[in-house]
Amino acid sequence: MKSPLKRRSFVALATATTATAALAGTASAPAFAQANYPDKPITMVVPAPPGGGTDLVARLYSDLLSQELGVQVIIDNKGGGNGNIGTAIVARAKPDGYTLLMQYSAYHSANPALIKDLNWKPDDFVGVAMGAVAPHVIVIAKKVPADDLKSFIAYAKANPGKLNYASVGAGSVPHLGGVLLNKAAGLDLVHVPYKGSGPATADIVAGQVEMLIVTPPAVSGHIRSGNVKALALASENRLPSFPDIPTAAEAGLPGFILDGWFALFAPAGTPQPIVDKLNAAMRMVGKMEAVVARANQLGTVLKDWPAAQMDSFAKGEVETWGKVIRDNNITFTE
Repeated sequence: MKSPLKRRSFVALATATTATAALAGTASAPAFAQANYPDKPITMVVPAPPGGGTDLVARLYSDLLSQELGVQVIIDNKGGGNGNIGTAIVARAKPDGYTLLMQYSAYHSANPALIKDLNWKPDDFVGVAMGAVAPHVIVIAKKVPADDLKSFIAYAKANPGKLNYASVGAGSVPHLGGVLLNKAAGLDLVHVPYKGSGPATADIVAGQVEMLIVTPPAVSGHIRSGNVKALALASENRLPSFPDIPTAAEAGLPGFILDGWFALFAPAGTPQPIVDKLNAAMRMVGKMEAVVARANQLGTVLKDWPAAQMDSFAKGEVETWGKVIRDNNITFTE
């Protein structure tokens, strides 16, 4: 017969062994999840309505990204609130790589300086990969009696306060670009904010507003069809896909440069192996011939950046645009 002492020792050993196994299982669970990522559909939130530049870039990647990762990548448009509705959803999401954000540069870089009590902050995210960089193009409605930037500026000066310029939202790069254009050229164009580039583009095509500064993906088809007139590209270089559109400097407005970008982010705290796997998949898709051709057609430039470079770049953009907003006293309601 076993002694009580030996029996208690056996029970204690068994209990300790079970507890150790349980702890080991718990510790290995995250590593197991990372190693098997992804094993279910991924949601890519687009904080803008369908049809705009952010949506187009998201869809440029989503199907092929699904093939690359072996799971479905679902686009979920959450427009409104100047991009803040969709952005906040991802900021609060579990950092497991299954809820991602295809973000527009102005939402990420300008909103923190423009909006008091913002319901998210740039540090809520980690940069994953650059989707596309797009210089902005100045387009005007067909009804406007001007065919180049100089004649448009002259027409706008002759009609102060009578011409409207659309933007994809208060604080967006098109909004900031309009403010800077007013100051650079001495104009009095009136700002009309829209909820995304889709609605803004529709109204300039319809002649409801006179001017729009926007990334080429939103208006490339309308430029080619003649539904709008492209005056200048706010970039240092012409785009190969639109070789006839002069740069702003060539059109008589040197120094007027506006670059927008669309990039993939994950919630802060997402494990680095997951971030790296997403980055590798995005970069693989970005090198595919069909994607490169479509990006050129849209008037965007692809960047083969590692995750660390994307994250560092995004942090720098927050500082850069924050300074522009403060130096020019730009407000969310302007």
